[in-house]
Amino acid sequence: MASVGAQQGNGEENVIMSLPKERGWGAAPYFYLFQDFWCPSNYIQGVFNFQKFFQTKEDDVFVASFPKSGTTWLKALTFAIVKRQHFASVENHPLLTSIPHALVPSPELTMDADIYDQIGHLSQMTEPRVVATHIPYPSLPKSIMESSSRIIYICRNPFDTFVSAWTFSSKANSASSASLTLEEAFEMFCKGIVYFGPWWSHMLSYWQESKTNPNKVLFLKYEDLKEDINFQVKRIAEFLGCPFSEEEESNGVMESIIKLCSFEKMKDLDVNKFGSHFKIIDNKHFFRKAEIGDWINYFSPSMVEKLSKVIEQKLSGSGLSFKIQY
Repeated sequence: MASVGAQQGNGEENVIMSLPKERGWGAAPYFYLFQDFWCPSNYIQGVFNFQKFFQTKEDDVFVASFPKSGTTWLKALTFAIVKRQHFASVENHPLLTSIPHALVPSPELTMDADIYDQIGHLSQMTEPRVVATHIPYPSLPKSIMESSSRIIYICRNPFDTFVSAWTFSSKANSASSASLTLEEAFEMFCKGIVYFGPWWSHMLSYWQESKTNPNKVLFLKYEDLKEDINFQVKRIAEFLGCPFSEEEESNGVMESIIKLCSFEKMKDLDVNKFGSHFKIIDNKHFFRKAEIGDWINYFSPSMVEKLSKVIEQKLSGSGLSFKIQY
């Protein structure tokens, strides 16, 4: 955080120090309550810089998500759909040799000390650019909201989201993760203290915008993708203004994309089995189970009751709900 402060003064540092903070998860020593969401201490400078310096292009596509809600899958699908004219054959597709997070970067996770390098990298990406973010809708850079760029948002039922977040953070190379028990993490999650949380306000911010401005935000649920991937892939392509033609459908283009981006295919690739992302966590940990209902192996009856009440209270009247498989 000091590098940008040295260039621009210590305003950001002073703001950060004055924010409420809580114990963090995984590789984040602390979470700061920044603009009404809990921002990991190791990413807060990147969020500042993303908001200040990112310049949106009109044909940009953004993959927005609450962490551990199917982000990796949606990144792969969106990239393959948008770029399908560039890579006619899946045999030489970039997804075979690069983890989706490298092909679809998240500026707030990287725009820290190397901000100017990142700006250069983003400006050189082949258009249309596909970029990702975990930031809640109200805190996105103004240039995103004021442009004609489009946002695809994905969320997941909070039960599975919690389990995925806890197991993922416990594998990060951090001493704090080892001391964060399931019970401690659960209490924090129920209070909304989690990466880019509260999870309910994060989901609702994109949910409400998708209702107000359906041409700007497409709202997806992880469970819906699992239930009918063909329908959802068509829906994504149509939303982005690049629907599959009859010829593409008859030639199996959509099916090849779905297969290329499937959990089984991606998990078995060497690039996703070895190496690490941001030198924090092994690539293989981005591909755990991809199951619906795995939470039942972790939750006690009292935990089920408590989280159910939180969901009912926080989402009441919004029209947003989840099918929870007991």
